[in-house]
Amino acid sequence: MTGIRLTAPAPGWAIDADVVVVGSGVAGLTTALRCAAAGLDTVVVTKARLDDGSTRWAQGGIAAALGEGDTPEQHLDDTLVAGAGICDEDAVRTLVTEGPDAVRRLIGTGAHFDTTDAGSLALTREGGHHRNRIAHAGGDATGAEISRALVAAVRDAALHTIENALVLDLLTDAEGRTAGVSLHVMGEGQHDGVGAVRAPSVVLATGGMGQVFSATTNPSVSTGDGVALALRAGAEISDLEFVQFHPTVLFLGPGAEGQQPLVSEAVRGEGGHLVDASGTRFMTGQHELAELAPRDIVAKAITRQMELDDAEHMYLDGRHFGAGMWEKRFPTILAACRAHGVDPVTEPIPVAPAAHYASGGIRTDLRGRSTVPGLYACGEVACTGVHGANRLASNSLLEGLVFAERIAADIAATRPVRTVPADAPDGEPVPLLPTEARTALQRIMTRGAGVLRSGESLAAAAAELEALHDGAVPAAGTKAAVPGVETWEATNLMMVARVLVAAARAREETRGCHWREDHPDRDDDHWRAHLMVRVGEDRQLSVHRTETTAFPPVRPEN
Repeated sequence: MTGIRLTAPAPGWAIDADVVVVGSGVAGLTTALRCAAAGLDTVVVTKARLDDGSTRWAQGGIAAALGEGDTPEQHLDDTLVAGAGICDEDAVRTLVTEGPDAVRRLIGTGAHFDTTDAGSLALTREGGHHRNRIAHAGGDATGAEISRALVAAVRDAALHTIENALVLDLLTDAEGRTAGVSLHVMGEGQHDGVGAVRAPSVVLATGGMGQVFSATTNPSVSTGDGVALALRAGAEISDLEFVQFHPTVLFLGPGAEGQQPLVSEAVRGEGGHLVDASGTRFMTGQHELAELAPRDIVAKAITRQMELDDAEHMYLDGRHFGAGMWEKRFPTILAACRAHGVDPVTEPIPVAPAAHYASGGIRTDLRGRSTVPGLYACGEVACTGVHGANRLASNSLLEGLVFAERIAADIAATRPVRTVPADAPDGEPVPLLPTEARTALQRIMTRGAGVLRSGESLAAAAAELEALHDGAVPAAGTKAAVPGVETWEATNLMMVARVLVAAARAREETRGCHWREDHPDRDDDHWRAHLMVRVGEDRQLSVHRTETTAFPPVRPEN
């Protein structure tokens, strides 16, 4: 344990449980439902409403070997290729072999996927896949349907839920084992203000950290809270340099910031073409799959073409689909484009890459266990080793499902006893960043650690982040930032940003979605490994490299 914590009031209320799950996407709710079914007293904490996480924004679908002629082995091969040589193969094999049945259980929970006229699942392709294996719902509203089904199941099961609550720090007992979390509930209700859920098993399913960049597909709640909490608790973080920039995000102008509308990869899967301003396709000949190459390759190709043409965006052309197909297959995207003055039926869609998915996060084993006893992680906040250097399209929902079930099984099998949280550690809490620092931080990260990186840009970003961090320490006679949701979020983003930049500076190569202009080649001799980051009691970051692409055990007893 580091003894590091956020500046916050002491908890004014507490409830007890066997398990607390933080997050209400596919990973969190699946874990909670499985834990509750095993007879464990389970509490779900979520930052907004139950259906406000990243899952509901997922358009394309969920990948699994469900179609005729497809096999888990083929799905494994595509995942390993997309991961650019550093996937943990055991984790990928777990994903692809357990995935089909996990999807079937999701359907059994009540999720309705699109079907063919014959009644079988309608499967499509996305980038990096050599088979049609993407199951989708509502055309391009897969995440919304999965979220609906899981929220309904949670409510039917009458699980204890705490909405509008920002998790703050991990509570531990005298032995350093997990004993719950502190949290702040926004607004009045059964619980209000800072409190605690005391539980011997904590599952972080808090989603991503896309808000560390100026433009992202992530919702505003994706501020890296889970990774920051884990870092303060002494957990190991891995692969945080691998941030996937989605190639095709609706371009809203050079100054657009915050959450941007996603134009799903499935549009290219159905035959949409990437073109420049003259209407010329530029992916043909660059990769055997052209527009359906893995995301890092497409994002880089778009970025290169933008530089060549001195353009702010490229175009995605789906005019040949016709109005009927747009309305049936992509109603969400069609509505979003039209809301911003673009009609995909009659004109190409302006697109540019934006921050999308974190392939790295809290390092876990195949049971979802972190390096801190009793602390689990699942979904985008976790790093299972499945994604390697670049996530294969539509593997994220599947990862959430498969590893959620594994976490619930582990907790049900071990059933750790409840213990009493120890007193808060002595020492100065983390200085809180003022609210206005968030925008400055996002611009630093976009400029220095975005799609294109270099040693120079990353060094500049590191220096600017340090200056921003140092500025949060109040000078004599001045007031510190006031504890609250906005300052806590900004502080979490700072912690995540510093780790991301440190890892990106250390990895001197180009691999997957980590693109170093000063090291343009992949270097398997030196960098076919994972980078692990911890925060020590001295609050300094330590970065070390694994020996192989397989993760070492999270704890000695493994």
